[in-house]
Amino acid sequence: MSRIVIDVIERTIAAYATTFLGLLLAVGFSLTDLTALKAAAIASIPAALSVVKGAVGAAVGDPTTAGWLPRARG
Repeated sequence: MSRIVIDVIERTIAAYATTFLGLLLAVGFSLTDLTALKAAAIASIPAALSVVKGAVGAAVGDPTTAGWLPRARG
C-alpha cells in the first residue's frame, strides 16, 4: 500500500475518532441514546471530508503525503 493511501487512512480515522469522541463528550456517554447514534453519523462527515482533503493534498502539495503544504527544502 502506498504512503499516500496510508496517510489518508490515518487522517480519516483520526478525524472520525476525534469528532465522535467530542460529540459523545458533548451529549454524554450514553451509547444507547439516539443522540449518541446521531453523533456517530455526524462524525462520519468530517472523516469523509478528510478523504477528499487527502486526495486534493496529494495533487496540490507534497505528492508523498496528504498534506497541502509543499515539502520543506533544506
